[in-house]
Amino acid sequence: MEYALELLKILGRVVTILPLALFATLFMGKRSIGELPVFDFLVILTLGSVVGADIADPEVNHIYTAIAIVAIALLQKLVATWKMNNRKIGRLLTFEPTMVIYQGQFLVKEMKKIQYPIDTILQMLRAQQIFNVKDVEIAIIEANGYLSIKLYPEKEVARVEHIITQPRSSAKGIDVPVVIDGTIYEHVLSSRRLNTTWLYQELERKNIFDVKDVFYAAVNDLNELHVSIRNTNNPQNLPPILH
Repeated sequence: MEYALELLKILGRVVTILPLALFATLFMGKRSIGELPVFDFLVILTLGSVVGADIADPEVNHIYTAIAIVAIALLQKLVATWKMNNRKIGRLLTFEPTMVIYQGQFLVKEMKKIQYPIDTILQMLRAQQIFNVKDVEIAIIEANGYLSIKLYPEKEVARVEHIITQPRSSAKGIDVPVVIDGTIYEHVLSSRRLNTTWLYQELERKNIFDVKDVFYAAVNDLNELHVSIRNTNNPQNLPPILH
């Protein structure tokens, strides 16, 4: 009998606390899950923990849980208002946008700051149908982790070339990495009927004499080599990026 009463108590908590949590979430405002800033993400985690503890443990005072949910929602709303009215608070409570590619070159120092490996950046580029890094003028990791990309103007037009009848010889295909982080991928070179001798010659033409200085190098279907060197001193003329 006591066991049945405990079950009814838990069911009663579910019926009463979840609508309150839903109301609190709606009160906090419309926001895509993928676009949650850091503070809002922590609020959602805390709200879930409070609701979960209330449902799982009948010993927790139900009234205190309801008060905690209302307090969390009010705090989030207050902080959101502060962020809208004060830019300094807004910048303190979220991540800064970070530029990771500038003029076709990876900004290694910035990538290390936000702990984004090159594989992740390349994957995010491919997800936006961009296969040639040299076509990218600026790429920025936003506060929500999304990659914003600005292509060179001529490449913006070139992205619609597939709807225009053109000679097949004009297509350069996609870039395939042959060097990543100073390591040569000889099997990729072989698949393009190339070798390390060709690679070293191409690097020397670009005044690069040590492959360890190469952060990323890729070859297209015309065997054109694009290189991004390992430059820990980022260019000084980077455009400022703010929220």
